[in-house]
Amino acid sequence: MNDPLNDIPKTLPIIPIRNKVLLPSASLVLQVVRKDSVQLLQRIYRSAENKESKYIIGCVPIHPPSYNKPEPKDTTNSSTAPFTVTRNGNRNSTPKRTIEETFNQSIQPSDLHEFGCAARIVKLERTVNGFIVRIEGVIRIRIDKYVLERPYLEAEVTVFPDPLVPKDDQELQELANSLKTTGRELLVIFQNLKFPTAYLIQLQKYIENGPIGLLTDFLINTIECTYEERLQILDAHDLKTRMSIAIELLARQINILKVTQKVHSTMSKKHKEFYLRQQLNAIKEELGERDDSSNEDDDITDLTKRIKEAGLSPEANKVAQRELKRLKRMHSTQAEYQVVRTYLEWLSEIPWSKSTSDIIDIDKARQQLEDDHYGLESVKKRILEYLAVLKLKGDLKGPILCLLGPPGVGKTSLGKSIASALGRKFHRISLGGVRDEAEIRGHRRTYIGAMPGLIAQGLRRVGFNNPIFLLDEIDKVGHQSNHGDPSAALLEVLDPEQNNTFNDHYLNVPLDLSKVLFIATANQVDTIPPPLLDRMELINIPGYTFEEKINIAQRHLLPKQITNHGLSLEDVKMSDEVLLKIASGYTREAGVRNFEREIASVCRAKAVEYANAKDKDELDKYNKEITANEIENILGVTKFDSEVAERAARPGVVTGLAWTSSGSGGILFIEATQMAGKGNLQLTGRLGEVIRESAQIALSWVRAHAFQLGITTSETESTFFFQRDVHIHFPAGAIGKDGPSAGVALTIALVSLFTRRQVPTTTAMTGEITLRGQVLPVGGIKEKIIGAHRAGIKKVILPARNRKDVEGDVPVNVKSEINFVYANNIFDVLRGAFEGEKIWSDSTPPIVEFESRL
Repeated sequence: MNDPLNDIPKTLPIIPIRNKVLLPSASLVLQVVRKDSVQLLQRIYRSAENKESKYIIGCVPIHPPSYNKPEPKDTTNSSTAPFTVTRNGNRNSTPKRTIEETFNQSIQPSDLHEFGCAARIVKLERTVNGFIVRIEGVIRIRIDKYVLERPYLEAEVTVFPDPLVPKDDQELQELANSLKTTGRELLVIFQNLKFPTAYLIQLQKYIENGPIGLLTDFLINTIECTYEERLQILDAHDLKTRMSIAIELLARQINILKVTQKVHSTMSKKHKEFYLRQQLNAIKEELGERDDSSNEDDDITDLTKRIKEAGLSPEANKVAQRELKRLKRMHSTQAEYQVVRTYLEWLSEIPWSKSTSDIIDIDKARQQLEDDHYGLESVKKRILEYLAVLKLKGDLKGPILCLLGPPGVGKTSLGKSIASALGRKFHRISLGGVRDEAEIRGHRRTYIGAMPGLIAQGLRRVGFNNPIFLLDEIDKVGHQSNHGDPSAALLEVLDPEQNNTFNDHYLNVPLDLSKVLFIATANQVDTIPPPLLDRMELINIPGYTFEEKINIAQRHLLPKQITNHGLSLEDVKMSDEVLLKIASGYTREAGVRNFEREIASVCRAKAVEYANAKDKDELDKYNKEITANEIENILGVTKFDSEVAERAARPGVVTGLAWTSSGSGGILFIEATQMAGKGNLQLTGRLGEVIRESAQIALSWVRAHAFQLGITTSETESTFFFQRDVHIHFPAGAIGKDGPSAGVALTIALVSLFTRRQVPTTTAMTGEITLRGQVLPVGGIKEKIIGAHRAGIKKVILPARNRKDVEGDVPVNVKSEINFVYANNIFDVLRGAFEGEKIWSDSTPPIVEFESRL
C-alpha cells in the first residue's frame, strides 16, 4: 500500500456492517446474507477476471441507535484484531469473524455512519445462503453522497490519507513519541502474556519504522474498546485528535493489565485458580458460549457423585479419580475435554457391583420352559441342571451354552425363557457379519469416535452385572482380516477361567464377566473355530416332527397370529388336520418360521372376511372354522408333494438320507444307469471329493462280488464291467453334496442296476461301507430320521452302531411309524433293501470265506 489513493475510485459500492468497526490495517471476515450485499458480491464473484484483490469496497458501520450510548458488545467476537487483551488481562484468540445479520427492514442511507473504511477483498467464498468474504482495511473514507440504492448501495466518497508528521510540529512530535513509548510498554506486557512471536515482531516493526497513523490504528485494533470508542477513532481523520484519543485508551488498558498482573502475583494457588475460573466464566458469557455460569462445575460435580455411587472396582476407581482430576484442569472448549468426560460417563454407567437377585425355583423354571417351548427335552434338562447347581452352591461361573440347530427351532426364544425363569435381564448381541475385533474389545481411546465393545455396551444397557447375553449367530462371526480377528477376541469373553478380568480396549480396566450367563446360538458347527468351540457346551436342537409342529402351532403360533391380526381367539379355529396340511404341503423346513408365515397368511384372509361381514352387519354368516378345502383358496396350489409319492420304483434308483448344513435332515435320491462303453464311472450332481471316493468304493465292492450277487455268470468273467460305462447322478444338481454317509446307498443303487431289482420308494438308508463290506456308523441320525419321516419314508436302514442314537434321541411317535433295519455288513443292507429277497448265491459264503479266496 505505497499510495492508497491510487487504488481508491471516487465512487465505491458500500457494504453496511453492524456492531463492528473496520479500521485501516485491520481485517474482518464477514458472513454476508443481506439481499443487497449478496447481489453486490455476486457481481464480483461472476466477474470475468474474478481477481478479488482488484476490488475495493466501502465498509460503513450501521449507526448505533444512540451515538452517545455505548452499544452492547457483540457476542460473537470481541475485536477485529487477530489478538485482543481484555480488561482482566486475558488474551482472546477468537478468529476475526462477524455475521452480517439479516433484518426485516432494509438499510437506508440515513442508517449508516458518515465515516467508513475502504477495504480490499482478499478472499470470497460462496455459501448456501450468501457469501463469506475476507477484507482488509486500506484507508479512511467519508460518504459524500449515495448515488445508488438498488440493487445495492453505491456512494461518492472522499479519502483521508494519513499525513507524515512534520519535524517542525513540536506538538505532533511529542504525541508521536508518547504513542511509541506507550506502544513499547504494551509490547513488554504482551511478551509476558506470551503472545505469538510473529505478532510481536510485526508490532515492533510498526513502532520503530511504521507510519504514525498506521501505528495508531494497529494499536487500537490490539486492545479492548467499546463500539463508540472505535467509532471515535474512525471519525478522527485528523492525526492529532486520533493520537490523543489512542494514547488515553492505551494508558487505560496498560493500567488494567498491570493491576491484574500484580493481583495474580500476590494470590495463593487456590485463590488464583478460583480467580482465573471466574474470569473464564465471564469471558465465556461475553462470547455467548455459556448459558449458565455454573454448568461446567455442575457437570464435574455430577460426574464425581455418579462415580462415587457406581461402586467401581479398585482398579477402575483409581483410573476414574485420575481422569477426574485431569477434567477439572481442562477448559470445556478443549477437544480432549469431551473425550475424558465421555470416558468417565462410561465408567460411571457400567454396573460394576449392581446385580439382580436370582429367583431359583426349579418347579417354576420347569413350568416356564414347558409353557414357552414344546419338546426340546435335552435342552430343558440341561438348563434345569444348571439352575439346581446354582441353587445349591449359591455361586457358579456361568457355563457357555451353545444351542446348535437349524433356523426357526426356537434358539433365541429359549434364551429369553431362561432369563425369565431366572429373573435376570436379557440382552441379545448379533454377531452375524461382525468383521472388526474392535466391535468385541472396543476401540483404543486414541482414535476419534472410540467406543467400548458390544460386551461393555450390553452391560451398560441392561444396568446389571449378571444378565443373560445371547450371542446370536456365533458361527457367522468374521475371521482373520486387516481389522483383526473378532472370533479370537471372543476367546477371553467365553472362557470362565479368564473372563473375570476381561479387558475392553476403551475402558482399559479389568471388567468382571464371570457373573454373566452366555448363551450362544449357531446353525452349523463347522465354521466355528476349534478354540472357540472348545469353550462352549454344545446342545443340539434338531428339527421338529409334524406332530411337534402342530402342537407348537396350537399352543403358540396360531394364538399369536390371530391376536396380531386384530382378531380374538374365538374368531378363528383351525383343526390339526388343517395345520398338518399347511405344514406338509406348504413348508419343507426343520423349524417353524415359514410355517408361522403361512398361518399368518390364513389369519389375514380371515381378517378380511371378518371385516367385510362386520361392515355389512352379517357377522352371523361369518364362519370361524377353517377347513382343509379352504387352504388352497387362501394359500394357492400346494408347494410340496410327498417326495417318495412322486417317484416310481425302478432298478438303479435308491433313496438315501442327507444332513444339510443348516442342521436339518432330508432325503437324497441316487440314480444309476449303464450304457455300452469301456468301464468308466461318471458322477454328476456337484459332488465333493469324499462322496466321489464312496462311489469308487461301492463300484469296487460290486465288481469284486459280481458272481456272488448274480451279476456275472462265472467267477472268471472279467469283461462284463469293461464293456459298459456307469453314470451315477444325484438330482438337484445345483446343490453341493459331500460327506461320508452315502456309501451304502451307492452300493445298493449299483446292485439294483446290475441285477435289475427294485428298491421300494418308501425305503431309505444311510451309512458308509469299507472295501470288505462292513457298514460304518454316521452322524446326524436324529435329523435324518425326522427328515425321512417328513418325506413319508416307512423303512430306514441304518448302521448297527447307530442303534443307540435312534433309541436315545428319536421321538417316540417317529419311531412308532418307521421300521428300522440295523446292518453290520452290506449283506444285511441287501436283505433289508430288497424286502428279504436273497440275491446272492448260497454256494459262496457271504463275506469271510469269499474274501479268503481273493
